[in-house]
Amino acid sequence: MTQILDPLMIIALALNFVTLGVSRIRGVINAVALQGILLGILPLFVHPEIGVRGVLLVLVTICLKGIVIPRFLFHAMREVNIQHEVRPVVSYMSSILLGAVGTGLAMVFSYTLPLAEEHTNLLLVPASLSTVWTGFLMLTTRQKAIMQVLGYLLLENGIFLFSLLLLKAMPLLVEIGVLLDLFTAVFVMGIIIHHISREFASISTEHLTELKE
Repeated sequence: MTQILDPLMIIALALNFVTLGVSRIRGVINAVALQGILLGILPLFVHPEIGVRGVLLVLVTICLKGIVIPRFLFHAMREVNIQHEVRPVVSYMSSILLGAVGTGLAMVFSYTLPLAEEHTNLLLVPASLSTVWTGFLMLTTRQKAIMQVLGYLLLENGIFLFSLLLLKAMPLLVEIGVLLDLFTAVFVMGIIIHHISREFASISTEHLTELKE
């Protein structure tokens, strides 16, 4: 299992750095979509015996994370006519450095956790913590609403990745509920993006301070 999972986790970590270092929104959406598809197939390798329930989770995850939500964000990007994040709060190089520091700390911290023996030597936990950190950076250092939505998606990807360790203990309804919550949150964020773009010339969230009741 390690021979398969660790390379997949390395790809997921590399996609984190892509999202932190790319200003083109389309490229970030593609990276998050690819990571979503990657996470979608992971249950098959972490728990080969998951059966029909697990296969259903895999299909729903891939459809939502890899197809439905990215298409929704591409549509939002075209509607507001925005292609780049020009002025992030933290520069792209600094974001990459912060991402690298967070990834290193995640690896150190993961070794202190009381994990099951079969999960001790996997990169699953460090990758999940690093992805959560990357999502947090995106949420706090990007000004465009679409980029912040992508940060939320990365944050959820990290939580989903960690939850794979507990897949056998999670009922199917809870698993699907998490994915539906994700879809609902992105839908609401899309409405916010629409209203920001309708009221202002851009979708930078800094304009929210100008709104009055």
